[in-house]
Amino acid sequence: MRNTADQNLMRRMNNKTVIDLLRKEAPLSRANLAALTGLNRSTVSSIIDELINEGWVKETTYQSDKVGRPGLLLEINPGGGFAVGIEIGVDFILAICVDFSAKIIWHERIETDPGEGRTAILEKAFQLTTAAMEAGKTNDSRPLPLGIGIAIPGLVDVHEGVLKNAPNLHWDDVPLRLIWTQQFNIPVYVENEANAAALGELHYGAARGIDNLIYIAAGYGLGSGIIIDGNLLRGNKGYAAEVGHMTCDPDGALCNCGKRGCYETLIGPRAVIDRVKKIITEEGGDSTFLHTKDGQVIFGYDAVVDAARHDDQVALSALENVGKNLGVVVSNLVNVFNPKMVILGGALNYAKDYIQPVVKEVVKANALELCQQDLEITNSQLDPYSSVMGTISMILEKNFPIWNG
Repeated sequence: MRNTADQNLMRRMNNKTVIDLLRKEAPLSRANLAALTGLNRSTVSSIIDELINEGWVKETTYQSDKVGRPGLLLEINPGGGFAVGIEIGVDFILAICVDFSAKIIWHERIETDPGEGRTAILEKAFQLTTAAMEAGKTNDSRPLPLGIGIAIPGLVDVHEGVLKNAPNLHWDDVPLRLIWTQQFNIPVYVENEANAAALGELHYGAARGIDNLIYIAAGYGLGSGIIIDGNLLRGNKGYAAEVGHMTCDPDGALCNCGKRGCYETLIGPRAVIDRVKKIITEEGGDSTFLHTKDGQVIFGYDAVVDAARHDDQVALSALENVGKNLGVVVSNLVNVFNPKMVILGGALNYAKDYIQPVVKEVVKANALELCQQDLEITNSQLDPYSSVMGTISMILEKNFPIWNG
């Protein structure tokens, strides 16, 4: 009995290895797969035959550059199934549907207001999930829903699929996995939005092939995901990497988490707007590009970034201030975790021309030189889909039933 269990486990691990290679490097022949995996050709052929029969892999053309008998090339079959990703933000919901090759085949984003209340927002999320499921079924000749991934800002118990606390949403103890499973009856995975974004960038974005990275994104809050040696850093209870709630000033501004002086109060769109207000109302600064025709000041993040593009000094000063604060955070994280890459996402992407150079300067001046070796500070390749694509990776890359069942 033990031998049978061991053989089944080994079979699932081999299936995973083959699928992973095809995701990353297809098209490949059976001979290529045997050489890359170290498995013998008969084992690879047996695995491929099974995967083709199940609809996960398909044969394409013959290998044209091969001397001797050409082999049929293989790749992931997009029609093998579909997955749905949902991000519930503070003021929006984003939904996508992807095919088995992780290509987005449908997407929709709607605006929300926290004042609507949890029930109304969840109902809208259900409606978008239903629309995504329908898109997957109608797009695919062999419709098979593989799972639903949910990304949300807050502390998440990933084992139970429960949102424990979301300060900016003012939600506590929401059993998201249970709610969605009851509604749709397929596997559901729940993850913190920044952790999910880090996974998305690792598997499909800027960090492909990089095992040590830090993802930091600013929106309504400041989130981060840290990946060490290819694995998400979770900590004791799964709540690690809450960089936005690191304390920089115990007597500072009140944060939505209830504490004072969190970095979240100094970095992101709200911090930019607060800085602009202070420059204009308290320091006597003036802005040409942040006024309406009737003289009213426009206090909006996009307006500030647009003003910076016109060399508006108030806007440039506010963005530089946020960049310096973010640079301090990144410097400390670089010293602690020694990543190969730091990815800036969310609203930081929109102002990357003004924030990223400042961050790099501050890191160069403050982080240990040895920890900076080979460090790349860059921007997200997936925004605004980083988080939802991360939930997709949890379905397609980590928990696919081929090797989980």
